[in-house]
Amino acid sequence: MRVTTPRLTQNVLTVPGRDTGEPVLFVHGNVSSSAFWRDAMAALPDGYRPLAVDLRGFGDTDPAPVDATRGLRDYSDDVLELVEALGAERVHLVGWSMGGGVVLQALRDRPAVVRSVTLVNPVSPYGFGGTEGPDGRLTHPDGTGAGAGGANPDFVARLRAGDLSDEAPTSPRNVFRASYVKNPVPDEDHYVRAMLTTRTGEFHYPGDAVTSAAWPGVAPGKSGVLNTMAPTYFRLDDLPEIDPKPPILWIRGADDVIVSDTSLFDLAHLGALGVVPGSPGTPAQPMVTQTRAVLERYGRYREAVLDDCGHSPHLEHPDEFGRLLAAHLKEA
Repeated sequence: MRVTTPRLTQNVLTVPGRDTGEPVLFVHGNVSSSAFWRDAMAALPDGYRPLAVDLRGFGDTDPAPVDATRGLRDYSDDVLELVEALGAERVHLVGWSMGGGVVLQALRDRPAVVRSVTLVNPVSPYGFGGTEGPDGRLTHPDGTGAGAGGANPDFVARLRAGDLSDEAPTSPRNVFRASYVKNPVPDEDHYVRAMLTTRTGEFHYPGDAVTSAAWPGVAPGKSGVLNTMAPTYFRLDDLPEIDPKPPILWIRGADDVIVSDTSLFDLAHLGALGVVPGSPGTPAQPMVTQTRAVLERYGRYREAVLDDCGHSPHLEHPDEFGRLLAAHLKEA
């Protein structure tokens, strides 16, 4: 389904015959698309209308440029316009990884339209990289340690080339196997092809790279995907102050290597491991601890941790994920 709003035309995945009921809008993460929600949408119980949006620059939504200085608001404003265009007074939001940050930003800005929130291995409320401690304090004032400069250029090149092979560790398929999931999942090709819909470049993934004199030598630029999650642009310190406060369910895999207190994508942690040389001892960003600290202040939330599970509970443990989500929607 194509939906045109004042900002852009968005592609929305639907389930045939499920066009009534309480809308549940699924928001995907970075380097993916709405296709990652296919099975979770189909498993929703009766009484709900499943919808999944392709964010700008992913899937079949218009590849509008991303202004990273607004944090994740280019994405969240698109989502809120979509909700309005669909004629939904209130909506359940489900966000995975970067999409978790998108739905939290939407909640922060328009709490009255949100019936419930489900976070699936979400990015920290203090972004990705460049912070320390549970309160998300900046390691450097300019956000050094975060941003597009941390992306692997060979992975970006393989995305751009549409590489479906498994010939290199940096191929999208091998990144999916090593990082998105802990164990193999059915229909891997479906998800890898969805990854390959990611637009690349300065205004998309990863964004414009900026160097820094401080270790690890990269700072946030002003455009593109990875810079939207820089802590200088994306911070949700005031989330606990919103009113009303819809209930939040936080589902996460215990063995996630992307969003973790010891993330293998955090340059500070990689420095501690010696993978990125020259570390002055910068501590890793405690991403899970930061999320918990903000949600504890928010108050109305529940955390569910799935064992033997990586970054994608909806793919790795679909039955348990579906049970948790259905119960949360029912209670909201």
